Amino acid sequence: MRVHLISVGQRMPAWVESGFLEYVKRLPPECALQLVAIEPGYRGKGASVERAIAEEGQRMLKAIPRAARVVALDASGTHLSTETLAEQLASWLSDGRDLAWLIGGPDGLAAPCLSRAEWRWSLSRLTFPHPLVRVIVAEQLYRAWTIVQGHPYHRGAGDCPR
Repeated sequence: MRVHLISVGQRMPAWVESGFLEYVKRLPPECALQLVAIEPGYRGKGASVERAIAEEGQRMLKAIPRAARVVALDASGTHLSTETLAEQLASWLSDGRDLAWLIGGPDGLAAPCLSRAEWRWSLSRLTFPHPLVRVIVAEQLYRAWTIVQGHPYHRGAGDCPR
């Protein structure tokens, strides 16, 4: 299974690239993570935000691999524990279909992207800087994979210092 992280934004700070690539290199071939950076819609003075979102959505939909399962990162999506994400990942791995995770721009995902998604995932009720979401998603994928594999990377909520 390949995981395609289809995300709006092409020029990210070095710390984002570095953090994302750290988790990409840790993942094995059977759960390979690939970034597809989508050009943002124009948001200059007098520009229509709705039009920018629509343009991004069209580009994202074209980037989804054929027959891939689509998951949209969306504030109104399902909140999961890492352990539940690991259970979901185990199911996806056994299914074998490629997975496409959609991360919208600063104004969210276009309605057609949300409609195309088989599942919507909310990372948190917190608001994160858009570039940081790439790193969080990559880390959570790696963490979920380590749980599935029985690797000691994940230590669970009970092991975290308070």
